[in-house]
Amino acid sequence: MSKTLKKFGYPNNLLREYENWYILFRYEQVTLGSLILITKNNEYNLSEVSKEGFEEYPIIINHIETVLKEVFGYEKINYIMLMMIDPEVHYHVIPRYSKDILFEKNLFEDKGWPGFPAFSEPNSIDKKLQKQIIAYLRGKFDSV
Repeated sequence: MSKTLKKFGYPNNLLREYENWYILFRYEQVTLGSLILITKNNEYNLSEVSKEGFEEYPIIINHIETVLKEVFGYEKINYIMLMMIDPEVHYHVIPRYSKDILFEKNLFEDKGWPGFPAFSEPNSIDKKLQKQIIAYLRGKFDSV
């Protein structure tokens, strides 16, 4: 298992597995529904992703956008590929909101709206809430 995959909480944070990719819940919720989309094959450059990985990619993006729109009603969505500290090909998927979002009596802010996501100011969640969001999202990803 790659260090990056382990860092982002695999297998505990796994929401859905595909042939070439994983969708993971992002520990630090920059905004409600922040995810990680990471390749399964330890590629370090986007050009190394297989043809099959690229063919599967739009299906996964459709699943992500369908689920996050349905459950949280995001207004925009950012796919940010940084790969400076964590070198494997992965995206930080950050749904964006102009207004605060309430989930299970917890208020989530988009502190960077309408600019760049505020990675340094994630929404604080405890382990219990984290598990609730993961279970909720797994159920939704299982149905797409």
